[in-house]
Amino acid sequence: MSSENSSDDAQVTWDVVVVGAGPAGASAAYAAAVAGRRVLLLEKASLPRYKTCGGGIIGPSRDALPPGFELPLRDRVHAVTFSLEGRFARTRRSKQMLFGLVNRAEFDHLLVEHAQKAGAELRTGATVARVEQHGPEVPDRRTVAVVLQSGETVLARSVVGADGSASRIGAHVGVKLRQVDLGLEAEIPVPPTVAEDWAGRVLIDWGPLRGSYGWVFPKGDTLTVGVISARGEGGATKRYLEDFIARLGLAGFTPEVSSGHLTRCRTEDSPLSRGRVLVCGDAAGMLEPWTREGISFALRSGRMAGEWAVRLAESGDAVDARRQALNYAFAVKAGLGVEMSVGSRMLKAFERKPSLLHAAITGFRPAWKAFAKITRGSTTLGEIVRTHPVARRALSALDG
Repeated sequence: MSSENSSDDAQVTWDVVVVGAGPAGASAAYAAAVAGRRVLLLEKASLPRYKTCGGGIIGPSRDALPPGFELPLRDRVHAVTFSLEGRFARTRRSKQMLFGLVNRAEFDHLLVEHAQKAGAELRTGATVARVEQHGPEVPDRRTVAVVLQSGETVLARSVVGADGSASRIGAHVGVKLRQVDLGLEAEIPVPPTVAEDWAGRVLIDWGPLRGSYGWVFPKGDTLTVGVISARGEGGATKRYLEDFIARLGLAGFTPEVSSGHLTRCRTEDSPLSRGRVLVCGDAAGMLEPWTREGISFALRSGRMAGEWAVRLAESGDAVDARRQALNYAFAVKAGLGVEMSVGSRMLKAFERKPSLLHAAITGFRPAWKAFAKITRGSTTLGEIVRTHPVARRALSALDG
């Protein structure tokens, strides 16, 4: 179902209201709707809408998709070219697909449609101003009021904030951040001869700025070219992208879209809930700190948020609601939190010795095999560090 301007929302109390229709929000809405609850998904934009993102779908993302979801792949990656500030390029190949590439507008819209098929109701053009858990807008202690910019109030037994890295719901919960990065990206249409050269192959360039890197992701007749580095280096990051595009021989092509986006990473003690409100995905500051990969974290945390939002909706008092919220936080930290912690250590090691990482992944076969296994989803960075003494010692040495 879809509703643009329902006048009945203020008169009913939804079991779960999800704010934001990206991968995290759509996953949360799907999980709650599959459980048979009455779910409203609020999105401020019209769908489909553009999202600054490389669109790489690694194994953990694929495994977190709803049953029956068919990925709208634009390309299948079997090769990766690594370079260090444009030098020392080497291409590694794999017989098995490493990961897939999608157009985010298309991918996100399909996720929303899956949530709708499960029973969630979508409402676009709905910008949330704030949420209230006390006061005149709230009829009882089991209810949360979601106040829209229009002045309308939507009532819910639980709320999931999945409204992106500049989240209003995250601000309500009190999300704390320790890493903010700036990503710049261009969608560049290219002629068939150029597209053929990139088909099935991506480029990862370890960049000139501390902790930075660039990428080229092919999607048919368009190349997604981007760079990311720490916020505060806006001018240098822009120059990196310009130089990167020129070095690739793509400066003569006009980008169809040029965009920028801030990615935000939570502190380890950052809250994931407040009362009957949960946050997930970018709204919670969940992403892998080194690569800044966020789609898999959005899908996985969104699904968990939807499942626990159902439990919150069923909670009869504040004590039980608090217990369910703590269980959600524990589940997130025990899985995704561990991956983020190892990713943070990897980022620090990469910032210190990018050339060492490049040498390892291009010249040391076990390092390449580990990269391939991580992208396919057969292991995680955390699992490799935990189970392989050499990897653990190498990371500890770089930490020092």
